Amino acid sequence: MSVETKDLAAALAEKMPELRGRLAARQPLAPFTWFRVGGPAEVLFSPADEADLAYFLQNLPLDVPVTTIGLGSNLIVRDGGVEGVVIRLGGKAFGEISIEPGHRLRAGACAPDMRVAKAAADAGLGGLAFLRGIPGAIGGALRMNAGAHGGETKDVLVSARGVDRSGAIREFPVADLHMTYRHSGAPEDVIFTSALFQGRPGDPAEILAEMDRITEAREQSQPIREKTGGSTFKNPPGEKAWQLIDRAGCRGLVVGDAQVSEMHCNFLINRGAATAADIENLGDEVRARVKAATGVDLHWEIKRIGVKSLA
Repeated sequence: MSVETKDLAAALAEKMPELRGRLAARQPLAPFTWFRVGGPAEVLFSPADEADLAYFLQNLPLDVPVTTIGLGSNLIVRDGGVEGVVIRLGGKAFGEISIEPGHRLRAGACAPDMRVAKAAADAGLGGLAFLRGIPGAIGGALRMNAGAHGGETKDVLVSARGVDRSGAIREFPVADLHMTYRHSGAPEDVIFTSALFQGRPGDPAEILAEMDRITEAREQSQPIREKTGGSTFKNPPGEKAWQLIDRAGCRGLVVGDAQVSEMHCNFLINRGAATAADIENLGDEVRARVKAATGVDLHWEIKRIGVKSLA
C-alpha cells in the first residue's frame, strides 16, 4: 500500500521496521512554539539519534515534504498546520555538550544557546558568552547565523554536522556555509545535528559576569516573559528595525489578539488568544506601514511554516 492511500504515520512505520524514534500523527505543534499558536503536523518525527535520523531520511519517499523545527523560539506555525513530516530533534542524543582539546566545545543541535554559553563559561572558554542572549538552540543558530551583543555564530564556529535529504551524514567547515548577516548558505535539505565551536582561554568569573550583563540587558529591553518569537524583522543595512517600526507609528499596534510590543517594537506578542494569522497579519501590516513611512522594506527574521488555514 502506498503512502498516499493510508495514514502517513502508519505507512512510514510499516516501511521502516528498524526505526527507533517516535512517529506521531496529527501532533499539535503550538505547544512547541514560543508564540503558542498554529495547527498540527501531519506527522511529527522525533529521532532517537543521528543514525536513526539518517535511516528515516534514507527511507522516506521523496514526495513527502520535510520540515524541521527546534525550540520554536523564532517560529510561526500557521493555523492550518504543516503537511508531510515535521522533524523535531530532542533528548540526550541531540542535546549533549562536551569540552574538547584546544579550547573547543561541541554541542548538539537541540542544545539551548544559553546552556552552551553556561557550559563554556564553566569551562573557562571565552568568546561564546553572546549565545546567552539568543533565545533558541544551536541548530537554529547554524541555520540563520544567529547573533547578539556583538557576536555571531560564524565568529566562533569551526564546523557543523548534519544529515541531508538522502540520509547522508555530512560535515561542513564554517567556510563552506558562507554565513552572512542572519543567513547561512548551507543546503536547505540539511538537518543540522551538532556543531564544533572555538573558544579562547578565559576566566570563568569574568565570563559569567559578562553573561549576567547580557541577561540584565535583555530583561530591561525585551518582552522575554511574553509569548513572543524574538526579533521579528532583520535590521536593514545601516538601520535598526525597531527604530523604523517606531517611526512608522507601530509601537503597540494590535491585530486580533497580537500586538507590537510596547517595550521593544521589533517584537510581536501573543496577548493570550492570538491566532497564527493574527501574528503574521500584524507583521505584514507593520511591513506595509514602514514601507509607506520610510521607503524601507523590512524582511522577516522569524520563520513561518505551514498552511495558512484549514479551508
